[in-house]
Amino acid sequence: MVDIKTLHNLERKTLPLIKEGILLSVLIDKSDLKDVEVMRAIQWLENKKLLSTKEEVSVKYELTSKGAESKEKGLPEKRFLKAIKDKRKQQTELNSELKKQGLSELSPPEMGVSIGLLKKNGFVNVINDKGTFFEITKEGEKANFDQLEKLLSNPIEDKEAIQRGLIQKVTRKDKIITITKELSTLQKDAKNYTSNTVDRLTPEMLKSGKWKDVEFREYDVEVNVPKINVGRKHFVNKSIEYMKRIWLDLGFTEMSGDMVQTIFWDLDTLFVPQDHPARQMQDTFYIKDPKSGKLPDLFKKVKEVHENGGDTGSTGWGGKWSKDEASQNMLRTHTTVLSAQYLEKIKNGEYKMPAKFFSVNKVFRNEALDWKHLFEFNQVEGIVVDPNANLKHLKGYLKEFFGKMGFTDVRMRPAHFPYTEPSVEVDVYNPRKKTWVELGGAGIFRPEVTKTLIGVEVPVLAWGLGMERIIVEYFGFKDLRDLYNNKLNLLREMKEWMK
Repeated sequence: MVDIKTLHNLERKTLPLIKEGILLSVLIDKSDLKDVEVMRAIQWLENKKLLSTKEEVSVKYELTSKGAESKEKGLPEKRFLKAIKDKRKQQTELNSELKKQGLSELSPPEMGVSIGLLKKNGFVNVINDKGTFFEITKEGEKANFDQLEKLLSNPIEDKEAIQRGLIQKVTRKDKIITITKELSTLQKDAKNYTSNTVDRLTPEMLKSGKWKDVEFREYDVEVNVPKINVGRKHFVNKSIEYMKRIWLDLGFTEMSGDMVQTIFWDLDTLFVPQDHPARQMQDTFYIKDPKSGKLPDLFKKVKEVHENGGDTGSTGWGGKWSKDEASQNMLRTHTTVLSAQYLEKIKNGEYKMPAKFFSVNKVFRNEALDWKHLFEFNQVEGIVVDPNANLKHLKGYLKEFFGKMGFTDVRMRPAHFPYTEPSVEVDVYNPRKKTWVELGGAGIFRPEVTKTLIGVEVPVLAWGLGMERIIVEYFGFKDLRDLYNNKLNLLREMKEWMK
Protein backbone atom coordinates (compact mmCIF):
# COMPACT_ATOMS: atom_id res chain seq x y z
CA MET A 1 0.00 0.00 0.00
CA VAL A 2 1.41 3.37 -1.06
CA ASP A 3 1.52 6.00 1.69
CA ILE A 4 0.30 9.46 0.66
CA LYS A 5 3.26 10.94 2.54
CA THR A 6 5.68 9.37 0.07
CA LEU A 7 4.15 11.01 -3.00
CA HIS A 8 5.94 13.83 -4.80
CA ASN A 9 4.34 17.28 -4.85
CA LEU A 10 3.55 16.88 -8.55
CA GLU A 11 1.76 13.59 -7.82
CA ARG A 12 -0.26 15.16 -5.00
CA LYS A 13 -1.31 18.13 -7.14
CA THR A 14 -2.34 15.87 -10.02
CA LEU A 15 -4.08 13.23 -7.89
CA PRO A 16 -7.43 15.08 -7.28
CA LEU A 17 -7.91 15.74 -11.01
CA ILE A 18 -7.60 12.12 -12.14
CA LYS A 19 -10.84 10.36 -13.06
CA GLU A 20 -11.51 6.96 -14.60
CA GLY A 21 -11.09 7.07 -18.38
CA ILE A 22 -9.80 10.64 -18.50
CA LEU A 23 -7.49 11.53 -21.36
CA LEU A 24 -4.03 12.79 -20.52
CA SER A 25 -4.57 15.84 -22.75
CA VAL A 26 -7.75 16.71 -20.82
CA LEU A 27 -5.92 16.25 -17.52
CA ILE A 28 -3.19 18.63 -18.70
CA ASP A 29 -5.81 21.25 -19.64
CA LYS A 30 -7.43 21.01 -16.19
CA SER A 31 -4.14 21.26 -14.30
CA ASP A 32 -2.20 24.40 -13.42
CA LEU A 33 1.03 22.45 -13.88
CA LYS A 34 3.19 22.43 -16.99
CA ASP A 35 2.55 19.68 -19.54
CA VAL A 36 5.80 17.89 -18.70
CA GLU A 37 5.05 18.03 -14.95
CA VAL A 38 1.66 16.35 -15.40
CA MET A 39 3.19 13.68 -17.65
CA ARG A 40 5.93 13.08 -15.10
CA ALA A 41 3.39 12.74 -12.27
CA ILE A 42 1.32 10.23 -14.28
CA GLN A 43 4.44 8.22 -15.10
CA TRP A 44 5.43 8.07 -11.43
CA LEU A 45 1.93 7.00 -10.37
CA GLU A 46 1.96 4.33 -13.08
CA ASN A 47 5.33 3.07 -11.84
CA LYS A 48 3.73 2.69 -8.41
CA LYS A 49 0.96 0.64 -10.07
CA LEU A 50 -1.69 3.12 -8.90
CA LEU A 51 -2.97 3.60 -12.44
CA SER A 52 -2.38 2.36 -15.96
CA THR A 53 -2.35 4.14 -19.28
CA LYS A 54 -3.24 2.99 -22.77
CA GLU A 55 -2.24 4.83 -25.91
CA GLU A 56 -5.09 6.14 -28.06
CA VAL A 57 -4.50 7.31 -31.61
CA SER A 58 -7.04 9.66 -33.20
CA VAL A 59 -7.18 10.86 -36.80
CA LYS A 60 -8.75 14.18 -37.81
CA TYR A 61 -8.86 16.28 -40.96
CA GLU A 62 -8.16 19.97 -40.59
CA LEU A 63 -7.84 22.98 -42.85
CA THR A 64 -4.37 23.97 -43.89
CA SER A 65 -3.42 27.66 -43.88
CA LYS A 66 -4.28 27.62 -47.58
CA GLY A 67 -7.65 26.03 -46.84
CA ALA A 68 -8.39 28.55 -44.09
CA GLU A 69 -7.62 31.39 -46.51
CA SER A 70 -9.96 29.88 -49.12
CA LYS A 71 -12.70 29.58 -46.51
CA GLU A 72 -12.28 33.21 -45.50
CA LYS A 73 -11.92 34.78 -49.01
CA GLY A 74 -13.77 32.19 -51.08
CA LEU A 75 -12.36 29.61 -53.46
CA PRO A 76 -9.98 31.31 -55.92
CA GLU A 77 -11.46 29.54 -58.98
CA LYS A 78 -14.98 30.68 -57.97
CA ARG A 79 -13.79 34.29 -57.65
CA PHE A 80 -12.06 33.99 -61.03
CA LEU A 81 -15.34 32.91 -62.70
CA LYS A 82 -17.26 35.74 -61.05
CA ALA A 83 -14.78 38.24 -62.47
CA ILE A 84 -15.46 37.08 -66.07
CA LYS A 85 -19.13 36.17 -65.66
CA ASP A 86 -20.52 39.09 -67.70
CA LYS A 87 -17.66 39.75 -70.08
CA ARG A 88 -14.41 38.23 -71.20
CA LYS A 89 -11.39 39.90 -69.62
CA GLN A 90 -7.64 39.94 -69.63
CA GLN A 91 -5.79 38.67 -66.55
CA THR A 92 -4.78 42.21 -65.56
CA GLU A 93 -8.45 43.26 -65.39
CA LEU A 94 -9.61 40.52 -63.04
CA ASN A 95 -8.65 41.99 -59.66
CA SER A 96 -10.21 45.41 -60.41
CA GLU A 97 -13.47 43.61 -61.30
CA LEU A 98 -13.34 41.58 -58.07
CA LYS A 99 -12.76 44.77 -56.12
CA LYS A 100 -15.91 46.29 -57.68
CA GLN A 101 -17.87 43.21 -56.59
CA GLY A 102 -16.48 43.46 -53.05
CA LEU A 103 -14.56 40.22 -53.37
CA SER A 104 -10.96 39.46 -52.38
CA GLU A 105 -8.34 39.92 -55.06
CA LEU A 106 -6.46 36.95 -56.47
CA SER A 107 -2.80 36.60 -55.53
CA PRO A 108 -0.36 35.47 -58.26
CA PRO A 109 -0.30 31.87 -56.91
CA GLU A 110 -4.12 31.83 -56.72
CA MET A 111 -4.33 33.20 -60.25
CA GLY A 112 -2.11 30.41 -61.58
CA VAL A 113 -3.99 27.64 -59.72
CA SER A 114 -7.37 29.00 -60.87
CA ILE A 115 -6.41 29.14 -64.55
CA GLY A 116 -5.09 25.57 -64.42
CA LEU A 117 -8.17 24.15 -62.68
CA LEU A 118 -10.70 26.04 -64.81
CA LYS A 119 -9.03 25.09 -68.09
CA LYS A 120 -8.78 21.45 -66.96
CA ASN A 121 -12.53 21.31 -66.20
CA GLY A 122 -13.52 23.22 -69.36
CA PHE A 123 -14.94 26.17 -67.41
CA VAL A 124 -13.02 28.86 -69.33
CA ASN A 125 -11.77 29.46 -72.84
CA VAL A 126 -8.48 31.21 -73.53
CA ILE A 127 -8.79 33.60 -76.49
CA ASN A 128 -5.77 35.18 -78.14
CA ASP A 129 -7.04 38.36 -79.85
CA LYS A 130 -4.71 41.32 -79.52
CA GLY A 131 -3.96 39.96 -76.10
CA THR A 132 -4.94 36.97 -73.98
CA PHE A 133 -8.56 36.95 -72.79
CA PHE A 134 -10.46 34.57 -70.52
CA GLU A 135 -14.10 33.77 -71.32
CA ILE A 136 -16.52 31.72 -69.25
CA THR A 137 -18.00 28.64 -70.96
CA LYS A 138 -21.50 27.20 -70.58
CA GLU A 139 -20.02 24.52 -68.29
CA GLY A 140 -18.40 27.31 -66.27
CA GLU A 141 -21.76 29.06 -65.84
CA LYS A 142 -23.13 25.83 -64.35
CA ALA A 143 -20.06 25.19 -62.17
CA ASN A 144 -21.00 24.18 -58.63
CA PHE A 145 -18.54 24.53 -55.76
CA ASP A 146 -20.97 23.65 -52.95
CA GLN A 147 -19.32 20.32 -52.06
CA LEU A 148 -15.83 21.83 -51.83
CA GLU A 149 -17.12 24.79 -49.79
CA LYS A 150 -18.87 22.35 -47.47
CA LEU A 151 -15.54 20.58 -46.91
CA LEU A 152 -13.98 23.90 -45.91
CA SER A 153 -16.67 24.32 -43.25
CA ASN A 154 -16.51 20.71 -42.05
CA PRO A 155 -13.22 19.07 -43.12
CA ILE A 156 -13.35 15.34 -43.79
CA GLU A 157 -11.21 13.00 -45.87
CA ASP A 158 -11.34 14.11 -49.51
CA LYS A 159 -8.70 13.16 -52.06
CA GLU A 160 -9.06 16.30 -54.22
CA ALA A 161 -9.00 18.71 -51.28
CA ILE A 162 -5.95 16.97 -49.81
CA GLN A 163 -4.11 17.02 -53.16
CA ARG A 164 -4.84 20.76 -53.49
CA GLY A 165 -3.42 21.35 -50.03
CA LEU A 166 -6.70 22.67 -48.60
CA ILE A 167 -7.14 19.87 -46.05
CA GLN A 168 -4.57 17.86 -44.12
CA LYS A 169 -4.67 14.63 -42.15
CA VAL A 170 -3.67 15.11 -38.51
CA THR A 171 -2.81 12.12 -36.30
CA ARG A 172 -2.80 12.74 -32.56
CA LYS A 173 -1.61 10.40 -29.83
CA ASP A 174 -3.11 10.54 -26.38
CA LYS A 175 -3.37 8.31 -23.32
CA ILE A 176 -6.46 6.97 -21.58
CA ILE A 177 -5.99 6.64 -17.82
CA THR A 178 -7.43 3.73 -15.84
CA ILE A 179 -7.30 4.11 -12.07
CA THR A 180 -7.08 1.48 -9.31
CA LYS A 181 -8.99 1.19 -6.04
CA GLU A 182 -5.81 2.11 -4.20
CA LEU A 183 -5.61 5.39 -6.10
CA SER A 184 -9.25 6.17 -5.25
CA THR A 185 -8.39 5.67 -1.57
CA LEU A 186 -5.36 7.94 -1.89
CA GLN A 187 -7.54 10.64 -3.48
CA LYS A 188 -9.64 10.68 -0.32
CA ASP A 189 -6.55 10.78 1.90
CA ALA A 190 -5.01 13.56 -0.18
CA LYS A 191 -7.55 16.05 1.17
CA ASN A 192 -5.89 15.82 4.59
CA TYR A 193 -2.37 16.59 3.36
CA THR A 194 -0.73 19.63 1.87
CA SER A 195 0.83 19.25 -1.53
CA ASN A 196 3.67 21.61 -0.61
CA THR A 197 6.07 19.14 0.94
CA VAL A 198 9.85 19.56 0.78
CA ASP A 199 11.96 16.92 -0.98
CA ARG A 200 15.35 17.64 0.55
CA LEU A 201 17.08 19.37 3.41
CA THR A 202 19.32 22.23 2.28
CA PRO A 203 22.17 24.07 4.07
CA GLU A 204 20.05 27.24 3.94
CA MET A 205 17.24 25.51 5.88
CA LEU A 206 19.68 24.39 8.55
CA LYS A 207 21.20 27.84 8.82
CA SER A 208 17.88 29.71 9.04
CA GLY A 209 16.02 27.10 11.08
CA LYS A 210 13.29 26.97 8.44
CA TRP A 211 13.46 23.16 8.48
CA LYS A 212 11.42 23.22 11.69
CA ASP A 213 8.41 24.73 9.91
CA VAL A 214 8.20 22.60 6.76
CA GLU A 215 6.74 19.19 6.04
CA PHE A 216 9.30 16.83 4.57
CA ARG A 217 8.28 14.24 2.03
CA GLU A 218 8.76 10.65 3.15
CA TYR A 219 10.55 8.22 0.83
CA ASP A 220 9.48 4.68 -0.01
CA VAL A 221 12.75 2.85 -0.67
CA GLU A 222 10.88 -0.24 -1.92
CA VAL A 223 8.91 1.49 -4.67
CA ASN A 224 9.34 0.20 -8.21
CA VAL A 225 11.30 2.53 -10.45
CA PRO A 226 11.84 2.36 -14.21
CA LYS A 227 14.78 0.23 -15.26
CA ILE A 228 17.42 2.32 -17.02
CA ASN A 229 19.24 0.50 -19.78
CA VAL A 230 22.68 2.06 -19.73
CA GLY A 231 25.67 1.18 -21.85
CA ARG A 232 27.70 -1.67 -20.43
CA LYS A 233 30.54 -3.93 -21.43
CA HIS A 234 29.86 -7.39 -22.82
CA PHE A 235 29.90 -9.91 -19.98
CA VAL A 236 32.59 -11.98 -21.74
CA ASN A 237 34.82 -8.90 -21.98
CA LYS A 238 34.22 -8.20 -18.28
CA SER A 239 35.31 -11.76 -17.50
CA ILE A 240 38.46 -11.31 -19.59
CA GLU A 241 39.28 -8.10 -17.71
CA TYR A 242 38.83 -9.97 -14.41
CA MET A 243 41.25 -12.70 -15.52
CA LYS A 244 43.81 -10.17 -16.69
CA ARG A 245 43.63 -8.42 -13.32
CA ILE A 246 44.44 -11.71 -11.55
CA TRP A 247 47.66 -12.17 -13.52
CA LEU A 248 48.63 -8.51 -13.26
CA ASP A 249 48.18 -8.68 -9.48
CA LEU A 250 50.50 -11.71 -9.46
CA GLY A 251 53.21 -9.62 -11.11
CA PHE A 252 52.84 -10.89 -14.68
CA THR A 253 53.43 -8.76 -17.80
CA GLU A 254 50.79 -8.92 -20.55
CA MET A 255 51.88 -10.21 -23.96
CA SER A 256 50.51 -8.95 -27.27
CA GLY A 257 50.98 -9.92 -30.89
CA ASP A 258 49.39 -10.40 -34.31
CA MET A 259 46.53 -12.79 -34.99
CA VAL A 260 48.11 -13.66 -38.35
CA GLN A 261 51.38 -15.54 -37.86
CA THR A 262 53.67 -17.73 -39.92
CA ILE A 263 53.60 -21.45 -39.26
CA PHE A 264 57.21 -20.97 -38.19
CA TRP A 265 56.24 -18.98 -35.09
CA ASP A 266 52.99 -20.82 -34.37
CA LEU A 267 54.31 -24.37 -34.60
CA ASP A 268 57.96 -24.76 -35.67
CA THR A 269 59.53 -22.75 -32.84
CA LEU A 270 57.50 -24.88 -30.41
CA PHE A 271 59.04 -28.07 -31.80
CA VAL A 272 55.78 -29.30 -33.37
CA PRO A 273 56.84 -31.68 -36.19
CA GLN A 274 55.97 -30.59 -39.71
CA ASP A 275 53.97 -33.78 -40.27
CA HIS A 276 51.88 -33.20 -37.12
CA PRO A 277 48.08 -33.64 -37.65
CA ALA A 278 47.43 -30.14 -36.22
CA ARG A 279 48.93 -28.67 -39.39
CA GLN A 280 46.32 -30.20 -41.65
CA MET A 281 43.73 -27.96 -43.31
CA GLN A 282 40.88 -29.28 -41.14
CA ASP A 283 42.47 -27.82 -37.99
CA THR A 284 44.05 -24.62 -39.24
CA PHE A 285 42.93 -21.49 -41.11
CA TYR A 286 45.55 -20.68 -43.74
CA ILE A 287 45.79 -17.22 -45.32
CA LYS A 288 45.37 -16.97 -49.11
CA ASP A 289 46.83 -13.48 -49.55
CA PRO A 290 49.58 -12.93 -48.61
CA LYS A 291 50.17 -16.66 -48.59
CA SER A 292 53.57 -16.52 -46.91
CA GLY A 293 55.66 -14.31 -44.65
CA LYS A 294 59.31 -13.56 -44.03
CA LEU A 295 61.22 -15.73 -41.55
CA PRO A 296 63.76 -14.38 -39.05
CA ASP A 297 67.37 -15.61 -39.00
CA LEU A 298 66.28 -17.83 -36.12
CA PHE A 299 64.86 -20.28 -38.71
CA LYS A 300 68.32 -21.81 -39.24
CA LYS A 301 68.52 -22.80 -35.58
CA VAL A 302 64.95 -24.14 -35.61
CA LYS A 303 65.65 -26.14 -38.79
CA GLU A 304 68.67 -27.79 -37.15
CA VAL A 305 66.73 -28.67 -33.99
CA HIS A 306 63.91 -30.27 -36.01
CA GLU A 307 66.25 -32.31 -38.18
CA ASN A 308 68.84 -33.52 -35.64
CA GLY A 309 68.27 -31.79 -32.29
CA GLY A 310 71.09 -29.27 -32.72
CA ASP A 311 72.87 -28.52 -29.44
CA THR A 312 69.86 -29.36 -27.25
CA GLY A 313 70.85 -32.96 -26.53
CA SER A 314 67.84 -34.15 -28.55
CA THR A 315 67.82 -36.23 -31.73
CA GLY A 316 65.11 -34.02 -33.25
CA TRP A 317 62.34 -35.37 -35.47
CA GLY A 318 64.60 -36.41 -38.33
CA GLY A 319 63.73 -35.96 -41.99
CA LYS A 320 63.96 -32.76 -44.02
CA TRP A 321 62.59 -29.52 -42.53
CA SER A 322 60.83 -27.31 -45.11
CA LYS A 323 61.34 -23.54 -45.09
CA ASP A 324 58.46 -23.10 -47.57
CA GLU A 325 56.13 -24.96 -45.22
CA ALA A 326 57.22 -22.80 -42.27
CA SER A 327 56.75 -19.57 -44.25
CA GLN A 328 52.99 -20.04 -44.79
CA ASN A 329 50.69 -17.51 -43.11
CA MET A 330 47.90 -18.69 -40.82
CA LEU A 331 45.52 -17.52 -38.11
CA ARG A 332 47.25 -18.41 -34.85
CA THR A 333 45.97 -21.68 -33.38
CA HIS A 334 47.10 -20.83 -29.85
CA THR A 335 48.56 -17.88 -27.96
CA THR A 336 51.61 -19.99 -27.16
CA VAL A 337 53.01 -18.33 -30.27
CA LEU A 338 53.27 -15.17 -28.13
CA SER A 339 55.18 -17.12 -25.48
CA ALA A 340 57.70 -18.18 -28.12
CA GLN A 341 58.13 -14.61 -29.34
CA TYR A 342 58.57 -13.25 -25.82
CA LEU A 343 61.19 -15.88 -25.02
CA GLU A 344 63.18 -14.56 -27.96
CA LYS A 345 62.73 -11.02 -26.57
CA ILE A 346 64.55 -12.23 -23.43
CA LYS A 347 67.39 -13.47 -25.64
CA ASN A 348 67.47 -10.05 -27.38
CA GLY A 349 67.69 -8.25 -24.03
CA GLU A 350 64.20 -6.68 -24.04
CA TYR A 351 63.35 -8.54 -20.81
CA LYS A 352 65.48 -10.08 -18.08
CA MET A 353 65.11 -13.35 -16.18
CA PRO A 354 63.28 -14.21 -14.04
CA ALA A 355 60.20 -13.09 -15.98
CA LYS A 356 56.46 -13.83 -15.96
CA PHE A 357 54.15 -13.25 -18.94
CA PHE A 358 50.47 -13.83 -19.67
CA SER A 359 47.88 -13.31 -22.40
CA VAL A 360 44.09 -13.66 -22.65
CA ASN A 361 43.44 -13.44 -26.35
CA LYS A 362 41.78 -14.79 -29.50
CA VAL A 363 42.85 -18.00 -31.23
CA PHE A 364 41.35 -19.81 -34.23
CA ARG A 365 40.72 -23.46 -35.06
CA ASN A 366 39.15 -24.85 -38.22
CA GLU A 367 36.66 -27.04 -36.36
CA ALA A 368 32.98 -27.86 -36.79
CA LEU A 369 30.87 -25.43 -34.76
CA ASP A 370 28.81 -27.18 -32.07
CA TRP A 371 27.79 -26.84 -28.41
CA LYS A 372 31.30 -27.50 -27.10
CA HIS A 373 33.48 -26.22 -29.97
CA LEU A 374 34.04 -22.73 -31.37
CA PHE A 375 36.30 -21.84 -34.31
CA GLU A 376 37.15 -18.51 -32.66
CA PHE A 377 37.71 -18.42 -28.91
CA ASN A 378 39.95 -17.02 -26.18
CA GLN A 379 42.93 -18.74 -24.58
CA VAL A 380 44.47 -17.95 -21.20
CA GLU A 381 48.21 -18.21 -21.78
CA GLY A 382 51.02 -17.92 -19.27
CA ILE A 383 54.75 -18.61 -18.90
CA VAL A 384 57.20 -18.25 -16.03
CA VAL A 385 60.90 -18.08 -16.96
CA ASP A 386 62.92 -18.81 -13.83
CA PRO A 387 66.04 -20.95 -13.23
CA ASN A 388 64.52 -22.11 -9.92
CA ALA A 389 61.01 -22.94 -11.24
CA ASN A 390 59.61 -26.47 -11.11
CA LEU A 391 56.34 -28.39 -11.51
CA LYS A 392 55.29 -27.58 -7.96
CA HIS A 393 55.43 -23.87 -8.78
CA LEU A 394 53.33 -24.51 -11.90
CA LYS A 395 50.60 -26.11 -9.83
CA GLY A 396 50.80 -23.22 -7.35
CA TYR A 397 50.22 -20.58 -10.04
CA LEU A 398 47.29 -22.51 -11.51
CA LYS A 399 45.71 -23.12 -8.09
CA GLU A 400 46.00 -19.40 -7.31
CA PHE A 401 44.36 -18.44 -10.61
CA PHE A 402 41.55 -20.97 -10.45
CA GLY A 403 40.94 -20.16 -6.78
CA LYS A 404 40.28 -16.53 -7.74
CA MET A 405 38.00 -17.79 -10.51
CA GLY A 406 35.93 -19.70 -7.95
CA PHE A 407 37.38 -23.21 -8.30
CA THR A 408 38.89 -24.52 -5.07
CA ASP A 409 39.98 -28.00 -6.21
CA VAL A 410 42.59 -28.27 -8.99
CA ARG A 411 44.40 -31.39 -10.17
CA MET A 412 46.99 -32.16 -12.83
CA ARG A 413 47.09 -35.42 -14.81
CA PRO A 414 50.02 -36.68 -16.93
CA ALA A 415 49.58 -35.90 -20.63
CA HIS A 416 51.58 -35.43 -23.83
CA PHE A 417 52.21 -32.20 -25.78
CA PRO A 418 54.97 -31.82 -28.42
CA TYR A 419 56.65 -28.83 -26.77
CA THR A 420 56.45 -29.57 -23.00
CA GLU A 421 57.98 -32.27 -20.82
CA PRO A 422 56.64 -33.05 -18.32
CA SER A 423 53.15 -32.30 -19.68
CA VAL A 424 49.88 -32.27 -17.73
CA GLU A 425 46.18 -31.73 -18.33
CA VAL A 426 44.57 -29.35 -15.84
CA ASP A 427 41.21 -30.26 -14.28
CA VAL A 428 39.00 -28.42 -11.80
CA TYR A 429 36.28 -29.98 -9.66
CA ASN A 430 32.70 -28.94 -10.37
CA PRO A 431 30.81 -29.38 -7.07
CA ARG A 432 27.40 -28.89 -8.71
CA LYS A 433 27.96 -31.65 -11.26
CA LYS A 434 30.19 -33.57 -8.85
CA THR A 435 32.77 -34.25 -11.54
CA TRP A 436 36.20 -33.12 -12.75
CA VAL A 437 36.25 -30.85 -15.81
CA GLU A 438 39.27 -30.45 -18.10
CA LEU A 439 40.11 -26.78 -18.72
CA GLY A 440 43.52 -26.82 -20.38
CA GLY A 441 47.04 -28.11 -20.72
CA ALA A 442 50.32 -27.17 -19.04
CA GLY A 443 53.90 -28.27 -18.56
CA ILE A 444 57.55 -27.20 -18.74
CA PHE A 445 58.94 -26.24 -22.14
CA ARG A 446 61.36 -28.77 -23.64
CA PRO A 447 65.03 -27.78 -24.17
CA GLU A 448 64.34 -27.88 -27.94
CA VAL A 449 62.12 -24.82 -27.34
CA THR A 450 63.92 -22.91 -24.59
CA LYS A 451 67.52 -23.34 -25.71
CA THR A 452 66.57 -22.43 -29.28
CA LEU A 453 64.61 -19.30 -28.33
CA ILE A 454 66.50 -18.03 -25.26
CA GLY A 455 69.95 -19.41 -26.01
CA VAL A 456 70.24 -21.21 -22.66
CA GLU A 457 68.42 -24.14 -21.14
CA VAL A 458 66.22 -22.77 -18.34
CA PRO A 459 62.91 -24.00 -16.85
CA VAL A 460 59.90 -22.28 -18.45
CA LEU A 461 56.54 -23.09 -16.87
CA ALA A 462 53.76 -22.85 -19.47
CA TRP A 463 49.98 -23.23 -19.63
CA GLY A 464 47.13 -22.70 -22.07
CA LEU A 465 43.57 -22.70 -20.73
CA GLY A 466 40.18 -22.46 -22.46
CA MET A 467 38.72 -19.15 -21.30
CA GLU A 468 35.14 -19.87 -22.43
CA ARG A 469 35.12 -23.24 -20.69
CA ILE A 470 36.13 -21.54 -17.45
CA ILE A 471 33.20 -19.08 -17.46
CA VAL A 472 30.41 -20.90 -19.32
CA GLU A 473 28.84 -22.53 -16.27
CA TYR A 474 29.02 -19.37 -14.14
CA PHE A 475 26.72 -17.65 -16.62
CA GLY A 476 24.39 -20.64 -16.80
CA PHE A 477 25.06 -21.73 -20.38
CA LYS A 478 25.25 -25.30 -21.60
CA ASP A 479 26.28 -24.30 -25.12
CA LEU A 480 29.51 -22.34 -25.73
CA ARG A 481 27.88 -20.59 -28.69
CA ASP A 482 25.43 -18.85 -26.36
CA LEU A 483 28.28 -16.77 -24.91
CA TYR A 484 28.32 -14.79 -28.16
CA ASN A 485 24.61 -14.85 -29.03
CA ASN A 486 24.41 -11.07 -28.42
CA LYS A 487 20.65 -10.94 -27.80
CA LEU A 488 19.88 -7.49 -26.44
CA ASN A 489 17.80 -8.70 -23.47
CA LEU A 490 20.50 -11.20 -22.56
CA LEU A 491 23.19 -8.50 -22.60
CA ARG A 492 21.04 -6.18 -20.46
CA GLU A 493 20.16 -8.76 -17.83
CA MET A 494 23.36 -10.82 -17.62
CA LYS A 495 24.99 -10.76 -14.20
CA GLU A 496 28.46 -9.36 -13.67
CA TRP A 497 31.43 -11.67 -13.20
CA MET A 498 31.98 -11.73 -9.45
CA LYS A 499 33.71 -14.40 -7.42
